[in-house]
Amino acid sequence: MRKKIVAGNWKMNTLPAEGVELAKGVAAGRGEVCSCVNFIVCPPFTHISEVAKALEGSDIAIGAQDCATEAKGAYTGEIAASMIAALGCKYVILGHSERRQYYGETSETLNKKMAQAYANGLTPIYCVGENLDEREAGKHFDVVKAQIEEVVYNLTEEQFANLVIAYEPVWAIGTGKTATADQAQEIHAYIRKVLADKFGAAADDCAILYGGSCKPSNAAEIFAKEDVDGGLIGGAALKAEDFLAIGKGF
Repeated sequence: MRKKIVAGNWKMNTLPAEGVELAKGVAAGRGEVCSCVNFIVCPPFTHISEVAKALEGSDIAIGAQDCATEAKGAYTGEIAASMIAALGCKYVILGHSERRQYYGETSETLNKKMAQAYANGLTPIYCVGENLDEREAGKHFDVVKAQIEEVVYNLTEEQFANLVIAYEPVWAIGTGKTATADQAQEIHAYIRKVLADKFGAAADDCAILYGGSCKPSNAAEIFAKEDVDGGLIGGAALKAEDFLAIGKGF
């Protein structure tokens, strides 16, 4: 049975003390949500260690929002996968639309980052998705397929078994627009088919998250769809009450 996952991407928000309070709030309300739901929080690098301490004793996992392409060396400002793993991270978000859009991340870049994640025992949350122009031009299937084939198809079967996919309709991130539950199901089912073309029945076990303005008011409808296994949550992850309410959507 596929994992049910609610992952919070805090992006460039919260100072360390605020992040600790947010994490404590999530931990305090965790018991109100089915234990079948796997919660993950992804704070900024600067307070991963403090958030990890705040979550000790809970089953809430920690992820990072990115990692470097290289293992170590003269790469000023970069943060290696080994460094975030040493802080207690179990997950790392890779290929987020904002990294692709603002920092020019390509499939070549992301293949290197995926390799670093796996070498350090991290589970990648690999993001795919189309922008508004691509959606309106009817190219969304082609865009998503290419993003999978150029990176995920390079994984071994063992690596693929330890992967989470997040579908982001880029046009719905931070805009207040949301793909309908039917739109989400349509592309999630397509993603699973593309994965099955390479990995066969193992695609049935891969969690595919929806990542586009998911909130307490629409989570249940979206999560009810057969191929939607949870959410990669942005803005709503910055309030413990909202984040937990999304988890109750299952």
